[in-house]
Amino acid sequence: MIPNILSIAGSDPSGGAGVQADIKAISANGGYAMAVLTGLTAQNTQGVRAVDLVSPEMVTAQIAAIRADIRIDAVKIGMLGSAAIISAVVAALDGLTAPIVLDPVMVAKGGDRLLASEAVAALRDHLLPRATVITPNLPEAADLLTLHEAQDRDGMAAQARLLLDLGPGAVLLKGGHLAEADAPDLLVTSEGARWFEGRRFATKNTHGTGCTLSSTLATLLGRGLPLPEAVPTAKAYVAGAIAAADRLQVGHGHGPTHHFHALWR
Repeated sequence: MIPNILSIAGSDPSGGAGVQADIKAISANGGYAMAVLTGLTAQNTQGVRAVDLVSPEMVTAQIAAIRADIRIDAVKIGMLGSAAIISAVVAALDGLTAPIVLDPVMVAKGGDRLLASEAVAALRDHLLPRATVITPNLPEAADLLTLHEAQDRDGMAAQARLLLDLGPGAVLLKGGHLAEADAPDLLVTSEGARWFEGRRFATKNTHGTGCTLSSTLATLLGRGLPLPEAVPTAKAYVAGAIAAADRLQVGHGHGPTHHFHALWR
């Protein structure tokens, strides 16, 4: 069975992040991609120029239309933008039993804020407890916890446990911001913690890696893989997409990863 995977996120017209990246990653990993737009951005590989959020009513209507007609096997949630949209998404997903992967998108790679600071509490209090797994990077984890960013593995482990206490089923804390030669990620569940090692690649083309990882993880969960197996599989796919990123020639800033690296020869 090909799983139906729903992405709820913002648009990136340059194609490297947001629903565009989600659709590519879901498709490359064997899922049928659907997308509910929460906002439009004017951005390219060099940064975000403008953001225009979709009304909460329209977000609700999009999700309702899909739920009325199409089986949803997993959900990936990315950029939401405001507390009102967060509330709309929580209500619209009520009763859905499919896995939910929440990527708490707050700031774009270039530093532009994509979630209003006053909306962080709504994300933390109302959406995190609905998530099967959340996939924050270190700045996002610190933002959610109102703490300083973790600087080492011990700090990562402590903050991952604090995030788990907020109610999600699991936390996959990404360690790419650590000042280490490698890029380790930490999965924490009620059963314990497990480190997943990852190498760094000499490329500036890493735009949308968080979107790509979370949507891939949702697809694998929708295919029925257990979380401890889905995480390393998703990491391996993203690593391959980063390793092949320089085969693309897109823009002059942080270019996209190569989502179809395993399919295009």
